[in-house]
Amino acid sequence: MNPEASYQIDLRRAAQKQLDKLIGRDYHVVAEAISALAKQPRPQNVEKLAESGLFRIRIRAFRIVYSIDDKERLVTVVKVARRSEDTYRRL
Repeated sequence: MNPEASYQIDLRRAAQKQLDKLIGRDYHVVAEAISALAKQPRPQNVEKLAESGLFRIRIRAFRIVYSIDDKERLVTVVKVARRSEDTYRRL
């Protein structure tokens, strides 16, 4: 994929707050995965969440939930959360 074909990344306020709460290596690994979505918004480990139309990737014990707008070339990260029963509520 060439550089001009990359996507913009938009972190919703809630996702930014969730990311900011991470510390150390967890922060860096999750932030790097979010940045990588600009070049590859549908990586190999992506899963589409059927009920919402959102996408989810797993990074260690964390989940990144996001939407993709191919027309606008925009990836919107809506949630960064540790995997739990509540991870997919209120999406």
